[in-house]
Amino acid sequence: MSADAGPRPATGGRTPAKPVGVVGAGLVGLAVARRLALRGAEVVVFDKEAEVAVHQSGHNSGVVHSGLYYPPGSLKATLCRRGVGLLKDFCARHELPYREIGKVVVAHSPAEVERLGVLEERARANGVPGVRRLDPAALRDIEPEVRGLAALHSPTTAIVDFRAVARAMAGEVAAAGGRLLLGSEVTAIRPGPGDGVTVVCGPQAYALRGAVICAGLQSDTVARLAGDAPSPAILAFRGEYYRLRPERAGLVRGLVYPVPDPAYPFLGVHLTPRVDGSVDIGPNAVLALAREGYRRRDVNPRELGRALAWPGTRRLARRHWRAGLHELHGSLSKRAFTAEAARYVPALTPADLVAAPAGVRAQALDEHGDLVDDFRISALGPVTAVRNAPSPAATSCLAIAEHVVERLTFPS
Repeated sequence: MSADAGPRPATGGRTPAKPVGVVGAGLVGLAVARRLALRGAEVVVFDKEAEVAVHQSGHNSGVVHSGLYYPPGSLKATLCRRGVGLLKDFCARHELPYREIGKVVVAHSPAEVERLGVLEERARANGVPGVRRLDPAALRDIEPEVRGLAALHSPTTAIVDFRAVARAMAGEVAAAGGRLLLGSEVTAIRPGPGDGVTVVCGPQAYALRGAVICAGLQSDTVARLAGDAPSPAILAFRGEYYRLRPERAGLVRGLVYPVPDPAYPFLGVHLTPRVDGSVDIGPNAVLALAREGYRRRDVNPRELGRALAWPGTRRLARRHWRAGLHELHGSLSKRAFTAEAARYVPALTPADLVAAPAGVRAQALDEHGDLVDDFRISALGPVTAVRNAPSPAATSCLAIAEHVVERLTFPS
């Protein structure tokens, strides 16, 4: 892959337009760059890392979500459903694995059975194909080792290798003449010249006609460089996983999820087969002590201080401290972690689990302590900032790119 393919030559004797910049070489940033490049724009992608998809895009669960959870009409619902089709076609063109292994969302109490009905209604409203309710016997037919009072089955939920997807998108950007400036941390974004914007990376300044910020874990920091509002701020949550020993991977055939608790912002511990045949169990959700804190010992005092000083953090903690203690207990106790997963697969024991790599989720939090649920995108003249893109952003990345590029307002 060429890291710097150079600008496209002028056509018809005209002065070529200045490039468009994309900050961030994760899935969303690469999808935006690809969309721009395929529409004929000269594109420059900036990322501080030496490779693409180093952070959230390369540490996620690999699940292609079908659209069960999201309120009908929300950006998440609309772009997830559109994104599934685009991603499936993309994987087919690039001969990347795309396995529709299905998902069961399992209820264990009458209250969860009632909430399962809400999910079923959302799924049908969002156009998720093939969704059906399962009784205990039908659940055993699909997942012989899984137990529950009832379940919702989504047969088209899939798994992919999102790192491979990101590399393929980067290849398309380069093939279309785009430049991938990896190892280039953006340190300033300022207006001009003219109606455009200047992006600074160390001693180098790039004059652009516009920029799109897709900086994930650093999205609020980079957006503020462009003059965007401080709210919402990013709060980083580490999600810790265990992995089934290879000889126990056959305990599940597809994805096994709990019924989401509407009072709690995360999905809870679930079982996730991956395209390499392994099965992950997790994640929990504990406050990361650094934006890119994948290990418990990763601490960035400056970032942690900013997170704790944000007014929304204290308000969030007051509401969810009990859930936070529960998550921390699971983080510190393998037996407690196993017990969560064994509610769904009773045959599991602590001996079946080995430690697996953790991920970090960037969650936008406003000053009132409310987690921003939907995707959020802001515009500041020639700069567009993706301020919140949690799950299902990986599933939706190609649709997010369509949505963003169609609404760009900088000069042509």
